[in-house]
Amino acid sequence: MASLIDTLIDVLEKENSEYEEVFRLSMEETGKIVARDLDGLANVVERIQLVVERINVLEKKRAEATDDIACVLSKDASTLTLDKLSGLLAKQKSEQAKIDAIHDKLKNTLSNVQKVNDSNQALLNESLEMVQFEMNLVQSLRNAPQTANYSGTGYVDDAPGYGGSGSFDAKQ
Repeated sequence: MASLIDTLIDVLEKENSEYEEVFRLSMEETGKIVARDLDGLANVVERIQLVVERINVLEKKRAEATDDIACVLSKDASTLTLDKLSGLLAKQKSEQAKIDAIHDKLKNTLSNVQKVNDSNQALLNESLEMVQFEMNLVQSLRNAPQTANYSGTGYVDDAPGYGGSGSFDAKQ
């Protein structure tokens, strides 16, 4: 049983390291969003995807270790959480302390990742709103009515078809 717990702890330590890398990359992502560096942002997102792939492999190993522990303890693996496992290890203080420590580390790391991701999401939404505003502004300037541009002839200066420098398209 102790070796199964050690295997689980080892996998969780590796997962935590990978999540710390996601956190570091997410912080870098924040800078790219603020700087509007789309190429840099794409690069960071690709690197995050590689880390997520490694996390998925570790997650499968974690599930296997949890299944093995649940089998030994005659528990349902789908309901066996680290908190429950810690409670079941009350007589084995050393393993219980290790489980509690990695649980706290993972919880803290994932909380930090979540905060940065929420912040990045808000920044991206604000950036999209700003781009939409700028597009609307440019479009409205193109479609702005021409007023107070009349010459003494009563025609709009520079308006197509009114004798200004514009041209009339007879094909319409």
